[in-house]
Parts: sequence; C-alpha cells; structure tokens
Amino acid sequence: MADVLVLHHAQGQTPGFLAFADALRAAGHTVHTPDLYDGESFATLDEGMAKARSVGFDRLQEQGVAAAEGLPDDLVYAGFSLGVMAAQRLAQTRPGARGAVLLDSAIPLGEFAPGWPAGVPVQVHGGEADEFFMDEGDVDAARAIVAAAPDGELFTYPGCGHLFADASTTAYDPQAAGLVQQRVLGFLARL
Repeated sequence: MADVLVLHHAQGQTPGFLAFADALRAAGHTVHTPDLYDGESFATLDEGMAKARSVGFDRLQEQGVAAAEGLPDDLVYAGFSLGVMAAQRLAQTRPGARGAVLLDSAIPLGEFAPGWPAGVPVQVHGGEADEFFMDEGDVDAARAIVAAAPDGELFTYPGCGHLFADASTTAYDPQAAGLVQQRVLGFLARL
C-alpha cells in the first residue's frame, strides 16, 4: 500500500475532492489531504481562482510543499490542477518520492528541476475539452514529463473539461472519473 499526499484544486477541499481521497483510502492506502484554504471551499472555479489569487500562487505552492514535512519520504504526490504545482515540485525535488499523479495540469520540466527524477513513475490525466490543459501548454508539459519518466503515462479523456474527476464540479464526468480512479488505483498498486 502507498502513502499518498493529495493536494486540492482552486475550489478547495470540495466533497468530490474528498471522495476521490476516500476512494484511495478505501483501497487501503494512507492518504493525507492538507487543507490549504483553512476550511473554505468554493462552488465555482472563478470563486476558487479569486481565492487563490488573494492568497498568492507562490504562497499556496509553498504551503503545499510544507505539507510534506513530517511525512514519510517515500510518498506518492498527487495534485488536482492548482495542487499540481506543489505535487510536481515535491515529486521532482524531494528525495525518496515513490510516484506522482497529476490531474488537470502539468508544469514544464525545468521549472523545478532540470528533468524528471530517475525511478519516479508518473501518471498525468487531462480532459480533451479542458482549455487550461489543452490550450495553455499543460498537455505539452505532460508529454515531456511522461517521455522523461521511467514509467510515465498520459491519459486524456474525450469531451471532458477542467476538474472532470471531481463529482462536485460542473465539469464532472462520472464515466471518465471512474476510469481515472481505476487507473490511479492500478498505478498505486504497482508501486
């Protein structure tokens, strides 16, 4: 079983985000879900992005990185959208990373370290109708990451928008979300 740090998206710890984490727990994994918004969550992405801007993206990234302090070194780092910043940074720079799961986002290689670390497998999931993922360079960053990773996988989901795996968002797609969950659980089982 894996020890997993899951970082939330701009809308916070929504019921759908927490349900995703609970599904990993139900499969026997130890899951940590730090709340970077101190209990606040938002019904829309616009509201969540306003909160993220007010806190500051750099500060949120630092809080996400700090959430790993005191946890085992051999964590799997997972992030939804905004949470990918810290999850990917930790996977690339914190010694002992066991793996990474990046949902709805990917940061270009070189942002946190020159390349992807040897021995750290990664899965990236993104919606094909997600303008953030497909049109703002994330899919290109994801392709570069999986090409550089020892065990890298990129999955895209037709017709899915941003945060489609979170049951509490307007973009939620139950079939695609189920496939994401199945693939993530398979990934964790292989580690």
